[in-house]
Amino acid sequence: MATTSFSKKNLGLETIDPGVKPTPLTGESTFLKKPRLTSAKSKKREIPEGLWTKCPKCATMIYDKELDENLKVCQHCGHHFPIGARERIHSLVETCSFEEMDADMLSVDVLEFNAVTSYIAKLEAYRKSTGAKDAVITGIGRVGPHRVGLGVMDFTFLGGSMGSVVGEKVARMVEAATDKGLPVVMVSTSGGARMYEGMFSLMQMAKTSGALAYHARNKLPYISVLTHPTTAGVMASYASLGDLILAEPGAMIGFAGPRVIKDTTQTELPPGFQTAEFLLEHGLIDAIVPRKEMKERLCRFLDYLTVGQRQLAALG
Repeated sequence: MATTSFSKKNLGLETIDPGVKPTPLTGESTFLKKPRLTSAKSKKREIPEGLWTKCPKCATMIYDKELDENLKVCQHCGHHFPIGARERIHSLVETCSFEEMDADMLSVDVLEFNAVTSYIAKLEAYRKSTGAKDAVITGIGRVGPHRVGLGVMDFTFLGGSMGSVVGEKVARMVEAATDKGLPVVMVSTSGGARMYEGMFSLMQMAKTSGALAYHARNKLPYISVLTHPTTAGVMASYASLGDLILAEPGAMIGFAGPRVIKDTTQTELPPGFQTAEFLLEHGLIDAIVPRKEMKERLCRFLDYLTVGQRQLAALG
């Protein structure tokens, strides 16, 4: 029986590239080694904080200076960022025309509320971080040619919650406007009544609504502007009592949150539920006005709502 002898020549291993060093079969093979990861630092650029902001809707990086110049509205998709009360007042009234009322009014801890931190400690922390005394700024200012009573809420102060000071300042502003025969413009953003003040915060719903009823009996206009978000006790009182109710695009507006309503009613909520667009379609609000157009539109609405007053003034 013929046998075949195998050699390196038969296996095709008779030639070796002179530039390659043979690897012994014993020990660790170079073919099994993983490539080493380099320890060199990546050249990723770090963007300094406070210069750029990422839009949560379209994910575009926006230069903060451009965002401020555009009243905190994304130029690419129109997303409305939150804006402070002082910034909003400056965007609405004529320069140096705003006279603030009750600027030094401060909340007190009537119930001596204590949880993880005390109510007093929270108030001090928010006053330091926001520079505001409470969640609303009120006063008399001029929007175009019209002098108005103006109130603007600030969500950055305890979620824009309505406590005794918020209710008192709003009521006093409305009463002052009534006495002077002026329209009222109220810009709302709030998470509702302030839990740290219990029943005292809920009483502000009746107080502010009563002041607006007296204002209405004097045939003076009231325009309510709803911004993101406007909910709970504020929405259930003065925010929904306007002769005209305006809203910013995409604002969440309602009494309770969507999850609470869904769990309570045990039904699926329609798409876009509690957005300004949904509520405009169903008749709760009268118009959606972009922030950059708000001052101009307020002037036009006030022109229409005060025509009777101007005619009476001209007659006598």
